Amino acid sequence: MGTVLKTGKISIGSESVVSALLTGNPKLVLISGNCSNDLKERAVYYSQLAKIPSHITKETSTELGSICGKPFPVSIVAVMDEGESSILSKFEKKH
Repeated sequence: MGTVLKTGKISIGSESVVSALLTGNPKLVLISGNCSNDLKERAVYYSQLAKIPSHITKETSTELGSICGKPFPVSIVAVMDEGESSILSKFEKKH
């Protein structure tokens, strides 16, 4: 995830990620393990409709926020551009 943050582009937060899913722009959606069921179901549903891989992580929203370099909890992240990372190859086959 560090390479994505340095060389790529991400979108953080439920509003911006769901909006991005509706336009079909993300390459991958990561959902925290303790994300609310409503948001989790919406994100997975829209990801499936847009044929975008989604993954529910084992990390909590606090841990995901820390990984993203944010001082607050982050429940959902969309990878808009993977940059020089290989993060997409880890999740493409699971979808």
